[in-house]
Amino acid sequence: VQLQASGGGLVQAGGSLRLSCAASGRTFSSYGFGWFRQAPGKEREFVAVISGSGGSTNYADSVKGRFTMFRDNAKKTVYLQMNSLKPGDTAVYFCAATYRTSGYASEIGQYKYWGQGTLVTVSS
Repeated sequence: VQLQASGGGLVQAGGSLRLSCAASGRTFSSYGFGWFRQAPGKEREFVAVISGSGGSTNYADSVKGRFTMFRDNAKKTVYLQMNSLKPGDTAVYFCAATYRTSGYASEIGQYKYWGQGTLVTVSS
């Protein structure tokens, strides 16, 4: 599967952005998807994951209550709605696909396919 992330940009602290990740292939619902981010000089970290059906999601503690991940299987797209953004959320955001469809996959090694990343910059 090929993944194309989009929706990044520059936003002020407290603002919102919605990231999208469009997938190719015919078996979209057979994958779980995750969002990861990598800030300058830091390691890539888990942000959120969604199950194959979309019925289960899990989030990193740092974004819980502010970010919401959802998917539209008909459009073969997953989304990350980011509200109440903070400067600490500044990073390149990557979407990724995993064969784990339960909604529990927070490790980089659990993901098979990766998108190219989209930059989110939050100004103070």
